[in-house]
Amino acid sequence: MSFSEICIYQVKPDKVDEFETLMKEVKEFMNRQEGLHLLRFVKREYNIDFEQIKEGLPPKKLTRVVKSVRYLLYWEFETKEHYGTAQKNLYESYWKRIDKCLIVPHDKYLGDRMF
Repeated sequence: MSFSEICIYQVKPDKVDEFETLMKEVKEFMNRQEGLHLLRFVKREYNIDFEQIKEGLPPKKLTRVVKSVRYLLYWEFETKEHYGTAQKNLYESYWKRIDKCLIVPHDKYLGDRMF
């Protein structure tokens, strides 16, 4: 069984380029963390409603930014200990730069992978 985190970032619209450039650098750093199994980074660019789902239609591209641009980070580790060490390493190197791009502190959802 492995340990996972889903992190949601709400980025200030005027900081999108800075955030994306920074996260490319962070990705290289994260990929070197011991015990890392999987790392995914997603920019929310689409929306889907119930009618689209019922009809089997594809999601619609978002056309405007209301308050923030959202990103999701998913990473999975061999153990909680590996995750803890990686978080410490991230905190000591990139955390402040990431936080400066956000409208609110990021949300973290943690747990053991079920299947």
